Amino acid sequence: MIHRLKKVFPYILIAPAVLPLVYISGVLYPYVTPKTFLLQGIGMLALAAFTYLALAGQPFFFGRLRARATWIPALLLIVTYVTSFFGIDFSQSFWGIFARGDGLLTSTVITIFFYLIVLSADRTLPERLIKIVAVVAGAVAAIAVLQWFTTMTGGEAWFLPPVSGRIGSTLGNAAFLAGYLGMALFVILIALRDATGSWRRIYQLAALLSVLAILFAATRGTILALLVSGTVALIYAALKGNEKTVRTARYGLAALLICAGLFFVFRTELSHSSFEPIARIASISLSDGTVSSRLFVWSHILTEALQRPFSGYGAEHIAQLFDKVYDPSNILEQWFDRSHNSFLDYFAQYGVFGLASYLALIGAFAVYALRLYRRAAPGLMNYGFLSLLLILTYAIQNFFVFDTPSSLWLLYVLFALLIILSSEESAAPFSEKRAPFVVSGIVSVLIALCIVPIVITPLYANILLTKGYLFHLIDVNRANAYFERGLALNTYADFEYGYQAYDMYTSHQAIALSGKDRVVAYDYALSVLTTNFKKYPYDARTATYLGHVIDTAPPEAAIDDAFDEQVLSRARELSPLRAQAWYMTANVPLRKAAALPEDDTRKTGYFKEAITILESYVQKEPSLPVPRYILATIYYKLGDAIIAKKWADEALPLYTVPDTAAAGPAVKYYLAIHDWQHAAFFLADLVAKDSPDYDVLYDLAKVTYLAGDPAAALRIVEKLRMEDPEIIGTDQNFLTAITAYEQSTK
Repeated sequence: MIHRLKKVFPYILIAPAVLPLVYISGVLYPYVTPKTFLLQGIGMLALAAFTYLALAGQPFFFGRLRARATWIPALLLIVTYVTSFFGIDFSQSFWGIFARGDGLLTSTVITIFFYLIVLSADRTLPERLIKIVAVVAGAVAAIAVLQWFTTMTGGEAWFLPPVSGRIGSTLGNAAFLAGYLGMALFVILIALRDATGSWRRIYQLAALLSVLAILFAATRGTILALLVSGTVALIYAALKGNEKTVRTARYGLAALLICAGLFFVFRTELSHSSFEPIARIASISLSDGTVSSRLFVWSHILTEALQRPFSGYGAEHIAQLFDKVYDPSNILEQWFDRSHNSFLDYFAQYGVFGLASYLALIGAFAVYALRLYRRAAPGLMNYGFLSLLLILTYAIQNFFVFDTPSSLWLLYVLFALLIILSSEESAAPFSEKRAPFVVSGIVSVLIALCIVPIVITPLYANILLTKGYLFHLIDVNRANAYFERGLALNTYADFEYGYQAYDMYTSHQAIALSGKDRVVAYDYALSVLTTNFKKYPYDARTATYLGHVIDTAPPEAAIDDAFDEQVLSRARELSPLRAQAWYMTANVPLRKAAALPEDDTRKTGYFKEAITILESYVQKEPSLPVPRYILATIYYKLGDAIIAKKWADEALPLYTVPDTAAAGPAVKYYLAIHDWQHAAFFLADLVAKDSPDYDVLYDLAKVTYLAGDPAAALRIVEKLRMEDPEIIGTDQNFLTAITAYEQSTK
């Protein structure tokens, strides 16, 4: 038993190296959650096996722990636990969320892997691990390159993971892919150093594919990091290489300078290149939407983090800081749970001690890499030099992105390998006296059983959530039953259940369902989100989603206006500039007005109440056209056409990019005042979506006709005749007019 377990144990330790290839459909976040659950499960098995072997008297390298650097991961983990305990919500900090797979639990498992490898790995494990990482990274890169090729040719291969946006291979996200391959590229080069024959050609191909995959992923942080590392390598070669290497390196540096100069000269033209990596790098500027958004987030989250510089806010609570500083005029993204800067994330979550520990980890990695460099002949392929380039790349790219479990595990494991290669300690048993077989077995089994609450139960909750989502349109009661079973497991999935219940109802069920089914769907979404609203009073997303669900209630449902106002008040408090909460707050009196007869004098009071709310928001956020168009519509209903026009005239120059949120109220206003040209302009933006609404498209045809362009109206009608012919007859007057025009053109 002990002999077999001892032989298997090293393979358990390096098993996570294969996880970047894992992609399993049938679960929510199929790229992330299977990797996270497997990493956590393998970690529990590895700890159980180690405990059994250690208690059974097997020798391990406990002397390696005398090196001070080995305690940095433990120190960092302790800081994360302490700061999270005093943070916003320790439970969420510990478990994390499905979407990322992070949290204290995953950090704990990764730290366990670090110490298990430090304590148990002999000199053969580093070589074995390096080879596996190199092969896996090459396979991940090959899949990414195939994805890019099939996307460029307009095809779609059934055996490849689906592509949404930029390529992500089996990691599902371009930044995750580039961050992992940016580190793994140097592992491939380390494997290439001593490889011969076919293995050398395999590693060369893996390195080439990795570089291509990083380029095709178009993640600017990683590309910039590799450019810096490549420049450092060229400078090193120009100074330390032999005569041929020095000459080649100097030519390379000259070519790099020329390319950089040409790049900056033609940056404007290159920003419009059809090759996305070039276009994205060339578009970097303070005016670029993504860059300005990142800078705004960094500066404002840093300001919030400085309010708690020592304690931080706890793991997985960047979202709360983001919601507080969110400004729709400065930020592209709606919801953020990372600042896209690992150093700022560590400071905001864990305070100055957390950031210092993280920097110490990176610094210790560099120190051990330098020690290893000095122990061998200098050169570009020196193990230590490649490790220095790796940590340099990691540090630079993490200034723009953040770790995933795959990249953080790789960092910790590579740090462990550097310590092992620098150590001369011999193995020794933990204690001269062996524990009884029964004791060893019971302790290790108890550790292994942690897989049930940590992995199996949350995974089952994820599967049930996915099943419920699949049935949410075809069988509402069955979907709700799956949700109930999943929530009854009492896992950390309840956050995600609330978000998905919201998405199911507002995006699909409220539109596609009617009658009893819609009421049942509404009641269930309301119930799930209300539970989370009470359980997580700090989450602006839950409050906003709950307010939106209430705002889209079926006509048959009774609305508790007092509760609705409480929900929206919290949403505005947690995220003061988020537009949705203000619009929905204004909808409360508008909803009351709509329920009254047209001649009821109370309608005016409700309209004025909505006006007060919207005008307050305009003062807070003066750059949005949406509230101004809503105000224009309300004032026009009140009979004040002059003030209505004032608000509309202020809104129009603010409408600089297509925005359906603004186009909707704009259309209502311009239709009301018979301004057909502007109504057609905004209707065109409404129908320019991926899945156009044929009712809106028909409205565009009619308004275009009234705007004096019957030819364009006829083209729209011809399109509708092919795609939705029944809608043509719903307006007989327009059909008669457009038919007459059509006959006149023949």
